[in-house]
Amino acid sequence: MLVLVAPGQGAQTPGFLTSWLDLPGAADRVGAWSEAIGLDLVHYGTQADADAIRDTAVAQPLLVAAGLLSAAALGTDTLAADAAGVPGAVAVAGHSVGEITAAAFAGVLGDTAALTLVRKRGLAMADAAAITPTGMSALLGGDPETTIPHLDKLGLTPANVNGAGQIVAAGTLEQLAALEADKPQGVRRVVPLKVAGAFHTHHMAPAVDALAHAAEALTPADPQVTYVSNKDGQTVETGTEVLKRLVGQVANPVRWDLCMETFEKLGATALIEVCPGGTLTGIAKRALPGVKTLALKTPDDLDAARELIAEHGA
Repeated sequence: MLVLVAPGQGAQTPGFLTSWLDLPGAADRVGAWSEAIGLDLVHYGTQADADAIRDTAVAQPLLVAAGLLSAAALGTDTLAADAAGVPGAVAVAGHSVGEITAAAFAGVLGDTAALTLVRKRGLAMADAAAITPTGMSALLGGDPETTIPHLDKLGLTPANVNGAGQIVAAGTLEQLAALEADKPQGVRRVVPLKVAGAFHTHHMAPAVDALAHAAEALTPADPQVTYVSNKDGQTVETGTEVLKRLVGQVANPVRWDLCMETFEKLGATALIEVCPGGTLTGIAKRALPGVKTLALKTPDDLDAARELIAEHGA
C-alpha cells in the first residue's frame, strides 16, 4: 500500500519552488492560486528570503501550494479517483498544516478551497502568535516517558509527538530557553524550529474560532481514499469530521507517531512525501523499517516516485 504525506511548517526553504515552476503549466496554476487568495506565492516561493517565508501567514499557504503542485506534476492529483474502489490501495496524511494538503489529496476539499482555508488559517495563527512571544524546539533523542513530564515541569507542551525519538516542545521563549539549559534525560539536542509561534498549544486558541468561522463557508466531500488524522492516528470517513479536525488541530498536539502506527497496521509498503519533502521521510526511515520512502524535493525526483506508485499504489 502507498502512503502519500505532506509536511508541515518549517519544511520551507528560500527558493524551493523555483524548479517546480519551470514545469509546463505550473506557473499559471500557482499564479491563479495567488490571485484567488491574495498572496504572491510565486514571489515567496522563488525570491523571498528565509525571514519572509518564516511568517506564518506566508509559510502555510506556500507549503500547501507546493504540495498540491508537486502532486499534480506526479499525477497523484488523480490518485483518489484512480484508487476509488480499490480498498486499502492508498492512504493520505499530513503533518500539521499538511493535513489541509492531504484533505485535498483525498478529495475532501478542492485545491482553491484548500488554499483559501489555509490562507485564513495562517493569518489567524499569526495573529494568535503575536499576542505572546512563543516558539517551538525539536528534542532529538530521549524517551517520551521521561521527556513529556520534564516538559510539563517547565510549562511547555509536547506539541508534536513525531515518533522515532523526536518530540517538539512549544511555549514561551522564556520556557524554551529554560529547556535549552535543562534538557530532559537522554535528549541529545534541542533545535529551535523555523516557526513563529507555539502552534498546537493553548496559545493558538484564538485561531480556532476564526478557522471555525472560515470552515462554515466550505462544503467538504467524504474522503475517496483512506484519510489518517494526526489528532490521534485514526482513519476518518466523512468530510464533515475531517473539516472539524482541521479546525481543532491548530490548538491540539500533532500525534504523528500514532499516524505511523496506523500506516503500519494498514500494511504500508511505500511512503512518498510531497514537496518540500524530507522531514517526514526522515522520520519514517527510522520508525517504519522496510517501508520504501521517497521525498519530492525537485522535479528530478518525479520519475522515481512514479515508479513507486506503479509498484505500490492503485
